[in-house]
Amino acid sequence: MEERLFWIGITMGAYAWATKRWRPMGKLDDRKPAAAWHALFYALAGFALTLVAVLSIESRMSPSASGLISIREVLSGLAGAAALGLWGYWSGWTGGAKAEKRREILAEDLEWAETVFSAVLLAAVLMYFVVQAFKIPSGSMESTLKIGDHLFVNKFLYGVRIPFTKKRVLRLRPVGRGDIVVFQFPTDDPNEDHCGGPQYGKDFIKRVVGVPGDTVEVRNGAAFVNGQKAVADGHVQYLDPFRTPKPLLSFGGDEYQKIWEERQLDKTLGDAMRDNFGPIHVPPGEYFVMGDNRDRSCDGRFWGPVPDHYLKGKAWFIYWPPARIGSIR
Repeated sequence: MEERLFWIGITMGAYAWATKRWRPMGKLDDRKPAAAWHALFYALAGFALTLVAVLSIESRMSPSASGLISIREVLSGLAGAAALGLWGYWSGWTGGAKAEKRREILAEDLEWAETVFSAVLLAAVLMYFVVQAFKIPSGSMESTLKIGDHLFVNKFLYGVRIPFTKKRVLRLRPVGRGDIVVFQFPTDDPNEDHCGGPQYGKDFIKRVVGVPGDTVEVRNGAAFVNGQKAVADGHVQYLDPFRTPKPLLSFGGDEYQKIWEERQLDKTLGDAMRDNFGPIHVPPGEYFVMGDNRDRSCDGRFWGPVPDHYLKGKAWFIYWPPARIGSIR
């Protein structure tokens, strides 16, 4: 969402800049260019409003939908732009018969463009760097987090990520074992399939079990970190009454580690490693994550580690529904 808001803000800012530049030059004085310029403002507004509306609907229908802009969003946005653009041209033409009225119409458009530019850009910056809303899309974190929980994600705790880079600055504290984190699925390949389909660009939420340098293993469903049983603190739940047997492997050691790091373990073993996994070593700058609902979570056991630059932040506070309001542990 923050990327969309950013570009909406930039577009409105460009419209405001062009209006301020061209109006004193007299390029928008005549009736036809004034109506066309008014139509452009309406078209931009129509595209933005439709885009946000469709995104809101899609996120409710499929909360785990990709963060990439969809064809439905583009087509709907263009339809909204065309509809409001035509309305804008008609209203600008009919209402701008007199020069004074044309100046009033364009001045009002400019004021709105500047307002949207400031407000939307500020919202985008806050969502990118400070805090972001997130909706729980699946039951993989039950019973800690339930499907439909709305929460805020603290995006500055682990440091501010510099846009278009993998670097972070101003890190307040490192990622710790037990932290519940939101992250973009760790792949750059749109065609890579895991958990039943492509996950590229989607946001996931899991609990950190292993940090860089840890040795992690799952035995009979229980996670062990550096040889010690991981402390669950009542968060972990198991729904199946039985544990799957340890798979018979024709490989192990370094080859197992390599296959896991390359996110190929699920393609090699299916879900046979659900209850008996590893041991693996968490690589530098990466994390091993699992869902609290261990029998219903497609997580790091299946598709490998999460590099630091994919992290978006730490799950912070449930704000909806009212009965669930509170901090997250």
